[in-house]
Amino acid sequence: MSITANNINRKSWLEVPVDSDFPIQNIPFGVFLTKENVVTVGTRIGDFAIDLGALQQLNYFEGIELTDDMFLQDTLNDFISDGKKTWRLVRNRIAEIFDEKNPKLRDNKKDKDIVIFKMTDVEMQLPVLIGDYTDFYSSKEHATNVGKMFRDPENALLSNWLHIPLGYHGRSSSIIPSGIPVNRPMCQTLPNGEKTPVFGPSRMIDFELEIAFITTDANVMGENIPINEAEDYIFGMVLMNDWSARDIQKWESVPLGPFLSKNFASSISPWIITMDALEPFRTKGPKQDPAPFPNLQQKGKHNFDINLEVSIQTEKGNATVVTRSNFKYMYWSMSQQLAHHTSNGCRVNSGDMMGSGTISGPNPDSYGSMLELTWGGENPIKLNDGTERKYINDGDTVIMKGFCKNNGVRIGFGEVCSKLLAPFVRK
Repeated sequence: MSITANNINRKSWLEVPVDSDFPIQNIPFGVFLTKENVVTVGTRIGDFAIDLGALQQLNYFEGIELTDDMFLQDTLNDFISDGKKTWRLVRNRIAEIFDEKNPKLRDNKKDKDIVIFKMTDVEMQLPVLIGDYTDFYSSKEHATNVGKMFRDPENALLSNWLHIPLGYHGRSSSIIPSGIPVNRPMCQTLPNGEKTPVFGPSRMIDFELEIAFITTDANVMGENIPINEAEDYIFGMVLMNDWSARDIQKWESVPLGPFLSKNFASSISPWIITMDALEPFRTKGPKQDPAPFPNLQQKGKHNFDINLEVSIQTEKGNATVVTRSNFKYMYWSMSQQLAHHTSNGCRVNSGDMMGSGTISGPNPDSYGSMLELTWGGENPIKLNDGTERKYINDGDTVIMKGFCKNNGVRIGFGEVCSKLLAPFVRK
């Protein structure tokens, strides 16, 4: 089935600003709350949110097999469970409905008033009920930088890194949508030069620039997913700020890896950009040497050319862009991550989320964390308001953006925007 929604010549009868992240060729999926406190599954074109539940009730999806309440829910899990064929049929139909040449909804004021909202009049929600969350460590540049800082600079990568996509299980309960503030965590750390740990607020809060992918029901327990089928089970992608407390991480990580340093918050953008929308932006990944084992070998273009940037907004100053990177730098692809994740028979379900790991490029201005940008705090970053940062201060807002562009079409993710607050104090 062709992806007709990607027609670069299609225009919408809804107004779409120049360089919008959400032209009619995007058609992302999310969940939003209306002013009437109704939660619905929706999509977005330009600065308009579209109620897919209302569209379905008004019979605009006639001919597509959908359960009656498919879009009348507070998560996308059931829709994602329906699989790739349904995703494509629905997305193609939405493109037809909002095509400038299609009068069916365009000229029906009554239906439009029910279906279409201004983005300023809705509140975005977490798009899926995330059952399980895995975070990978798949940027060679990032892993090398960390290895140089904390291990032998001449042997920065661990011996297993070039053979498998390393990952660890995170905490899904603390994944939050853009706009929700994050409290600085309290925990145990070991100050430099001391032999006894202390308990208190983390002093080294960092962002991690990541992209996460959302899966559909992929396998039964005990079954692995072949590398050449893995992408069929990936619904789409979101931006993710995987907040990190570096001083907590340093103290707790040996021998079992990150724990409280990572699970206090992970912020994601609210619109899931489908793999179909990203299809035109495929690119080859870095050469893998040594060659992976056969179960992880793949040919062709399995990375995606997604431009990324991170800004820090202070309470008194303008936002300062501190890094620009690209998802195409990732050494291990998403399909390799998913194939490896299930190689031992681990079950993957609809709504599971998998983070890429910090996305760092080859140059210092393309590193994906403050840890790297300031080289462990040795080289503070100067912001537009004249202040400096080694890590993130209370009151700072971290803003991540991402977009693809070619043939005159821009497909964007919007942003994930989160403010860091002082530690939570129970009254």
